[in-house]
Amino acid sequence: MALPHDTERLRFRRMTPADLDEMAKLLGDRAVMEFYPAPKTRKQAAAWITWNQDNYTSYGLGLWIIETHDGDFVGDCGLTWQRVNGELKLEVGYHVSPAWQGRGFATEAAAASRDFAQEHTDSSELVAIVHPENRASSRVAEKIGMQRVDDDLGADGSVRHVLSMRLRSTAALSDADHLTE
Repeated sequence: MALPHDTERLRFRRMTPADLDEMAKLLGDRAVMEFYPAPKTRKQAAAWITWNQDNYTSYGLGLWIIETHDGDFVGDCGLTWQRVNGELKLEVGYHVSPAWQGRGFATEAAAASRDFAQEHTDSSELVAIVHPENRASSRVAEKIGMQRVDDDLGADGSVRHVLSMRLRSTAALSDADHLTE
């Protein structure tokens, strides 16, 4: 399976069950998960890893572990298919450990994921789904070329901002053609 290209400071790899301790710490952190309904439990973090492994198998993409070139865990970042106002859209998502926040790692990883989407998918659009109060996440999306285009109702009824960018002017297949439901 292809991965996003290494960046100046980061490399990507697939999540595995061996990442459970780091992922449980990341997804269980109240600051990281401030704009989610709640931090995730260890069991939910294990399910997160399994979900991403299923995405790798089904779609050739998912959220990947991001780490420094020295192997230090930074967080996760990548691409997943999400429903936005009833339509399937390719989303870039990212979570960065508090120790690494504020240094541009999310932007660097999101830009590499955007480039991966351009090189390895037929999707014509890339979105970021962001809580309205999460300015840091919105800034990351804006820095990689996105702008706010819509709002979406989350599964819990909450309003989420949708930022978007075109990946190419035309695509041979619609985004929904890549999914089997």
